[in-house]
Amino acid sequence: MTGEVYRVAWLPGTDVLHGTCHCGREHTAQDPVEMWEWMLAHPRGHDTEEAE
Repeated sequence: MTGEVYRVAWLPGTDVLHGTCHCGREHTAQDPVEMWEWMLAHPRGHDTEEAE
C-alpha cells in the first residue's frame, strides 16, 4: 500500500501541535482543526515563505 503520509505530534508541556505534510513542509498550530485543514489543503499554504 502506498499513499500520502501526514504526521502530527503533540509538543509535550504545551498546547502546540507540530505537523509534517507528505510533501515535507512543517506547520505548528494549537487548534487540531486548523492543523488538518492546512495539511489537507496541500499545496495551498505550503509556500517556502511560510516556514514556521
